[in-house]
Amino acid sequence: MLGIIGAMSQEVAKLKEKMDHVTVDKAAGMEFFCGAIDGRDVVVVRSGIGKVNAAVCSQILVDRYHVTAIVNTGIAGSLKNEINIGDIVLSKDTLQHDMDATGFGYSLGQIPQMDKSIFEGDSHMIQVAEECCRRVAPEIGVHVGRVVSGDQFVSDRVKKAWLTETFHGYCTEMEGAAIAQTAYLNEIPFLIIRAISDKADDSAEMDYELFEEKAIEHSVKLVLAILQKLD
Repeated sequence: MLGIIGAMSQEVAKLKEKMDHVTVDKAAGMEFFCGAIDGRDVVVVRSGIGKVNAAVCSQILVDRYHVTAIVNTGIAGSLKNEINIGDIVLSKDTLQHDMDATGFGYSLGQIPQMDKSIFEGDSHMIQVAEECCRRVAPEIGVHVGRVVSGDQFVSDRVKKAWLTETFHGYCTEMEGAAIAQTAYLNEIPFLIIRAISDKADDSAEMDYELFEEKAIEHSVKLVLAILQKLD
């Protein structure tokens, strides 16, 4: 069974429209929609915003539904000039940009007492997603790179420059690295899909609402294509 996490209700609603034989469970204030899309068993859920919600949601998917992989759709701010609004970023890897234990001698982003702080996306899932994106949405760019996560909406040029220079991120958002860490701890593959809704700079607040709907549309279209191609 595949777990599909959307950060917002609009994403989940669009995926739920494609599901057959839907049942609904509730846990931790979240609704888990169980069913099938094109004959494949899935659980679709809205995690809510932020790393804690995302991690709790991911662990429930593992413990209660025994998912064998997790796909997380959502939107993000671009950290590179060549990644434009509407483009897709697929997670080569992820990290938490707001993890700061430097006072104890750790590097920025390093999680204390863990053997890993950068979590790699599944190579097969990335390959399938990249092929699907170029097929179903050839008009937009698709990029494979680092997703950096933190519990903050990035909307100024100084912060954007710091994220790019410090972590070499492709995009920034608020859930992906928490889902990735949970998947890693449970030894299951994951893929973070981010549609770019803004440039994560001083124009971010203006761009966000205008482009959010289109970004979600691209993410959902891609997920549906991936489901048809994954083993």
